[in-house]
Amino acid sequence: MTPSRILFWLSIAFIAGVGSASLVKIPQIFIWGILVGTILLIIVSIILLSRKFNGRNIYGIELDNLLAFSGFLILFFVLGVLRFQITEFNIANDLLKKFNDRPEKITLNGRIVDGPDVRDRYQKLKIKIDGLKSFILVTAGRYPEYHYLDRLEITGFLKTPFTKEDFNYKNYLLKEGVYSVMDFPKIELVSGRQDYNILGLKGSENLFFYYGSFLYEKILLLKERLSQSIDNNFSKPQRLILAGITLGDNKNMTQDFRNKLNSAGLSHLTAISGMNVIILSGVLMSFLLFLGFWRSQAFYFSVIFVWLYVVMVGLPSSGVRAAIMGSLFLLAGKLGRQNVSSRTIVLAGAIMLLENPLLLLYDIGFQLSFLASLGIIHLRPLFDHLLEVDRLTSSGKSKLKSLLAKKLKELVGIINTTLSAQIFTLPIIVYNFGIISLVAPFTNLLILPIVSFIMSFGLLTAFLGIFSNFLGWVFALPCYLLLWYFLKVLDIFYQPWATAIVKDISFIWLLPYYFLIGFFVLFLKRKLLFFRY
Repeated sequence: MTPSRILFWLSIAFIAGVGSASLVKIPQIFIWGILVGTILLIIVSIILLSRKFNGRNIYGIELDNLLAFSGFLILFFVLGVLRFQITEFNIANDLLKKFNDRPEKITLNGRIVDGPDVRDRYQKLKIKIDGLKSFILVTAGRYPEYHYLDRLEITGFLKTPFTKEDFNYKNYLLKEGVYSVMDFPKIELVSGRQDYNILGLKGSENLFFYYGSFLYEKILLLKERLSQSIDNNFSKPQRLILAGITLGDNKNMTQDFRNKLNSAGLSHLTAISGMNVIILSGVLMSFLLFLGFWRSQAFYFSVIFVWLYVVMVGLPSSGVRAAIMGSLFLLAGKLGRQNVSSRTIVLAGAIMLLENPLLLLYDIGFQLSFLASLGIIHLRPLFDHLLEVDRLTSSGKSKLKSLLAKKLKELVGIINTTLSAQIFTLPIIVYNFGIISLVAPFTNLLILPIVSFIMSFGLLTAFLGIFSNFLGWVFALPCYLLLWYFLKVLDIFYQPWATAIVKDISFIWLLPYYFLIGFFVLFLKRKLLFFRY
C-alpha cells in the first residue's frame, strides 16, 4: 500500500471519528479503553514486524501489516472523537458563556475583530473580549457606525443564541467561536482608531497582529468602496445580483428576491459558499481552456482568481475555507488522476477538521465544498466518457471543424461540471433547506457560463468607478446586458411548479443516497474500465 493511500485512509478514519462524536455521545471510559487497546495492538504488530513474522496474506496484505494498519485506523478514529470532545469541553467551560441568561447586566471591553455586518436597520459586531479567548456577537442600532478594530465598552444582557425549529442559530455561531450574544446594549466608543507606529501596536499586541490587522483593515475599506461604486452605477435588482456575485454581499436582498433565487436554484451564486467557489473554479478552468489557454496556465489563473476573489470580499472564514478547497480541487484537476485527487481533497478536509471539528456538522459551506469537489472529480469524467467527449476533438477533418469540436468539448465540460456538483450536493441542500429546485440543472447551465463575465465586468466597473464615474459607466454597459439576461432567466423559471417542498427529512435518508452514488461510480469504473489508478 502506497504512503498516499495510507494517508488517505487515516484521514477517512479521523473524519469518521469527528462525525461519530458529532452525532453520538460516546462515554469517555469507552474512548480511553479503545485507545489503550489500540496502542497495545500497534505495539504487538510492531513486534511481529521486527521479528519478520511471516503471517498469512489477507487480500495481498500480510497479517502483521494488516494488524498495524488496522491499529492506526482505530487510533485515528479515536483521535477524531477526542478532538471533537476537547472542543465540546472548551465550549462548555468558556468563562464568558457562564454569564449567559443571567438577570443582571454585565460590562465588557473588547475590540471589533471583523467587518461590521451592516443591514438596513441594525448592524452586527463580532467582538473579541479583552483578556479572554471568547467572542460575542453584538446587535446594535444602524447608527452610529462602527469599524473594524474599534475598541468598545458594552453594557447589557448576555444571552445564549436562539434555536428555532427551522434554524439553529446557536450551532451556526458555534463554528465561529461565538457562544454568547448581546442585543442592543449600551455602547461606548473607547478608541476609534489604532495607535500605529513603526514597531506595531502599543500595548500587548505583537507586530504580526499589527500588520495583519492593518492589511485586513485596508481590504475591508476596499470592499466598502467597491460596494459604494456598485451602488452608484447600478439600480435594483441588478445591484443586488452584482453585489452578491462579486462581493458575496446579499444582506440587502428582500425575502421575495431570495425566494426567486431559491426557486430557480441560483441562490448559491450570490453568497460565498463552498459550492459556489468549487463550481466557479471548475467552470473558470473549463472556460479558460475553451479560450485556448494551456492547462497549466488555466490552473494558475484560476487559483489566483479564487484567492483574489476571497481577499476582495474581506477574507470571511467561510470564504477562506472555500478557497482552500477550491485551490486543492484545481490542483487535483491538474494532477489528472481521480485517486490522487480524492486523496488530496480528503486530506484537506481532515486538516480543516483538526483545526475546527465543528465544521463537519455545523458548516453547510464546508459540506457543500467537500461534496462538490468529490462530485466533479468522480462524476464529471464518467459523464465525459458516456457522452464520448474525447471523440469530439478527433471528429473534425479540417482545422476549423477540429477547432469547433474542441470548443464544443469544453462547453460540454462546463455542463458536466455543474451537473456533477449538483448531484453530489443535492441531499445536503434538501436536508438543510427542505426545498428542491426542479429547474436548477437548466438555470445553472444557462447562467454559469456567463458568471465569469459578470464577475470580470462587475469588478472592473466597481474598481474603476472609485476613480471615475465615466469609466465605471463604460464598463457597466456590458454588465447590464449580462444581468438583464440573468434576470430574464430568473423570471422565466420562477414558477409555482419549479420547486418541491420536502419537510422532516431524516439524516438517515442521506446514507442510502450516497451509497447508491458510490455504487454507481464504482460500477461504471469497473464496467467501462475508465478510471486509471
